[in-house]
Amino acid sequence: MKTAPDPLPIVRGEGAYLITEDGRRILDGISSWWVNVHGHCNPRVGRALAEQAGRLEHVMFAGCTHPPAVELAERLVSCLPPGLTRVFYSDNGSTAVEVALKMAYQFWTNRGEPQRRTFLALEHAYHGDTVGAMSASHDSLFTSSYAPLLFRVERIPVPDDYLASMDPARDGTATDPLDTIESLLERRNSEIAAVIIEPMLQAAGGMFVWKPEFLRRLKGICDEFGLPLIADEVMTGFGRTGPMFACEHGPVEPDLICLSKGLTCGYLPLAVTVTSDRIYNAFFSDDRRKTFFHGHSFTANPLGCAVGLAGLDIFAEDRVLERIAAIESKMRTRLEKFVGLDCVRDVRQIGDVGIVEFETGGEGYLSELGPWMGAEFLKRDLLLRPNGDLLYFMPPYVITDEEIDWVFDQIEDVMHSLMQDRA
Repeated sequence: MKTAPDPLPIVRGEGAYLITEDGRRILDGISSWWVNVHGHCNPRVGRALAEQAGRLEHVMFAGCTHPPAVELAERLVSCLPPGLTRVFYSDNGSTAVEVALKMAYQFWTNRGEPQRRTFLALEHAYHGDTVGAMSASHDSLFTSSYAPLLFRVERIPVPDDYLASMDPARDGTATDPLDTIESLLERRNSEIAAVIIEPMLQAAGGMFVWKPEFLRRLKGICDEFGLPLIADEVMTGFGRTGPMFACEHGPVEPDLICLSKGLTCGYLPLAVTVTSDRIYNAFFSDDRRKTFFHGHSFTANPLGCAVGLAGLDIFAEDRVLERIAAIESKMRTRLEKFVGLDCVRDVRQIGDVGIVEFETGGEGYLSELGPWMGAEFLKRDLLLRPNGDLLYFMPPYVITDEEIDWVFDQIEDVMHSLMQDRA
């Protein structure tokens, strides 16, 4: 039986780098699973954390409140798409999604329509590891062991015509009608609670990039049928796709949005689900049975809120979105070289995320290519974690142009080795 490689002993972080106990400097090319936005051990974030720890480390958020939670909620509402005005705190991406699903369902029950208990989710979706989030996720290696525990979800496709690629032969025209979705809703709208999506970039399920037209048309259909749209921006929020939030590509205004990962700059677990007055008002009642009974011990933790505020300050003061645009442009010039190579099936990019999909005969996530490439990159002091036949590069925003070039030099070197082995 094959054994997993020994874990990498990391003792320190500095900017885009992780430093091992024996002194190796390893460039973090995946932002430590997509959470780190402003670099490891960012001094401004660290100071905010230390200062808050000297004032208040935690208080329950039931019957109590505190300034960092209030200010963070206000700041988020000011930069989110219009209409998202009510903030609910939780712990991580999966729980933010659980909150949104429960909130959407109870919205209808509080309005006297408890039969609306079916959710629409995309093929290849991934929304997290808790039971509700797994239910909304695509049937896959990640969820199959728990199938008997999951509730039923209707799957809807993103037509190939709406998928974006750097390869002109694979780049869609975004003209297909969304007949499958509209037909389902015409027949079964009275059963549907909400539609949940990862806007513009479906991450763990295949790193699929959309054209904005799909986002706009799907939102239009939701509005036509009066359905809440849940935007899972746990990964895509805070600049990953270019703008602050992926919904801005539409632009569209979701009814609920789920945020985590970059929210706290990679420092502490914290998440929010933000919704509209329309959803909120269904819970605002003297009837306690309409209360949203959901909470966590560390809901709105002051330390997490403080680092979240520091992260938003850096976005505002350091023109981070402009830097992301420059990273996108720099990466694109290097990614273009991979289009059309024999071993490459597709190349795509959005924001600071670059993706190369390899030809592996349909093995997907279980392809041995992924672990092999990951080990080869680590030999070169680069941390990338390919998903089977998918290689993606998603660095912290503090990465320099010279470091981007170095990363792509390593990728080209590994790809050259791969093509030699297949020759």
